[in-house]
Amino acid sequence: MLKNPAAKYRAFPPVRLSDRTWPDAVLAKPPVWCSVDLRDGNQALIEPMDIPRKLRMFETLVKIGFKEIEVGFPSASQVEFDFLRKLIEEDRIPADVTIQVLTQAREPLIRRTFESLQGARRVIVHLYNATAPVMRKVVLGLDEDGIVDLATSQARLFRELAAQQPETDWVFQYSPEMFSGTELAFAKRVVDAVTAVWQPTPQRKCIVNLPSTVEHSTPNIFADMIEWMHRHLARRDSIVLSVHPHNDRGTGTAAGEFAVMAGADRLEGCLFGNGERTGNLDLVNVALNLYSQGVDPGLDFSDIDEIRRTVEHCNQIPVHPRHPYVGDLVYTSFSGSHQDAIKKAFAARKEGDVWDMPYLPLDPKDLGRSYEAVIRVNSQSGKGGISYLLEAEYQLELPRRLQIEFSQVVQGVMDASGKELSAQDLWDVFEREYGLKTTAVPQHQVLEEQRTAEGGSIVALAAQVKIGGRAFGVRGTGNGPIDAFVEGLGRAIGESIRVLDYHEHAIGSGADARAVAYLELRVGDRTLFGVGMDSNIVAASLKAIASGVQRARAHQKETTWQTN
Repeated sequence: MLKNPAAKYRAFPPVRLSDRTWPDAVLAKPPVWCSVDLRDGNQALIEPMDIPRKLRMFETLVKIGFKEIEVGFPSASQVEFDFLRKLIEEDRIPADVTIQVLTQAREPLIRRTFESLQGARRVIVHLYNATAPVMRKVVLGLDEDGIVDLATSQARLFRELAAQQPETDWVFQYSPEMFSGTELAFAKRVVDAVTAVWQPTPQRKCIVNLPSTVEHSTPNIFADMIEWMHRHLARRDSIVLSVHPHNDRGTGTAAGEFAVMAGADRLEGCLFGNGERTGNLDLVNVALNLYSQGVDPGLDFSDIDEIRRTVEHCNQIPVHPRHPYVGDLVYTSFSGSHQDAIKKAFAARKEGDVWDMPYLPLDPKDLGRSYEAVIRVNSQSGKGGISYLLEAEYQLELPRRLQIEFSQVVQGVMDASGKELSAQDLWDVFEREYGLKTTAVPQHQVLEEQRTAEGGSIVALAAQVKIGGRAFGVRGTGNGPIDAFVEGLGRAIGESIRVLDYHEHAIGSGADARAVAYLELRVGDRTLFGVGMDSNIVAASLKAIASGVQRARAHQKETTWQTN
């Protein structure tokens, strides 16, 4: 690092908005939300989403309550184009949801984009071109007049192509890319030129989206930039003013909230902040920040763990355990003093009281979390040591939520015995808790496998199962052996079983290698893990399911189990 960074880097100049009003604003209602998970989030992935993942993400966003969803960049690839056509042709877009698509200010890409939208009911078409000095000079080779000509010529093409498809309700959106690095006077000039072409009205507004493509300044300066544009844009009463913050300085959430305080009407971002490079605005963060202040965000995160599992599956990126509101550890305190304060506050709290709890800005139950990890905070103090010893001595790589679950079991043993547990003691507790000796699937056989018209498969499976000393047969069908086993076992015991998460790894190598499978299950209304070990990975997975069912049975002794 340079001893004199000023020789290489320049401080971002302030706006000098001496009569700014945003610092006194109070966020009392939610902005218009637009998810860009399927476009900006998708382009940030090492392996972009395929169509099944895209569809799962889209359906999750709809379920959460997003009414504006940027579904892709249809001119970028055939997958993007095909996914958009699938949504339209299969009528998968709810009547109250508006899809959004992005295109650069290039005529062939714009024409391809409008081609992809034939038959859509209502669409936001999002046009962008770079405006910052470095992009004008180094990348585009255009002066200010050239940038304005580029933007307005493509804005006119938008009007022409939209007029050719009058059955679609069109909304136009323009982004001066790298607004965060563009001179305000020029940003206003180019935006005003585009809206002069589109001629929006208060009844039919266009969207002007101001992206913090790269965070160059502290969020208060970005808020000043937004307030300046809010005051000075032409046709402001006919514009939905949107912002698209990134997180290069780690202040994306603050920039988004300040921007709304400064006059923005709309926020674009992603679930849990996925996106290039350091991420987009985290819409969950902003929404739940509002919720914790008594403002209904209009988005439903009441099963936040299921949403996280979907995002992790679709993005193939884990959510950090310390991520606000959703991380595995964010409602857990390891400190004894924190534990004492939380326990006393819970004991003093009465049903219906305003939420005022130390260390917990929001009630975990509102997001579908239990109080177990919160109340038993000290039960997790040894989680790191427990998982380290099991990995070092027995090669077990426990998933994080299983570490938390098992640490509570160990703490119960330690509370009862009052002594330290060795690695061998921990293994004995683990083996007993997860029924590694008392559950078995001695036989399983795929009876039939058929291909479906969509390219998937339907599997019929038969298996012998031993749970808690009782042996019985299982037959089921599903889209694979695990799914078929879950269906058959659930029917046999008269309980619903769902696989929520799956991890597996090998122990050893060569002829002595074994597979270990860890499955997070929901058996009835209980969520818990099962563990299985076998030389065959499928057999290990089936044993893990049997393990979880046995544990659920042990916790619900009153349940009557049927074995048809």
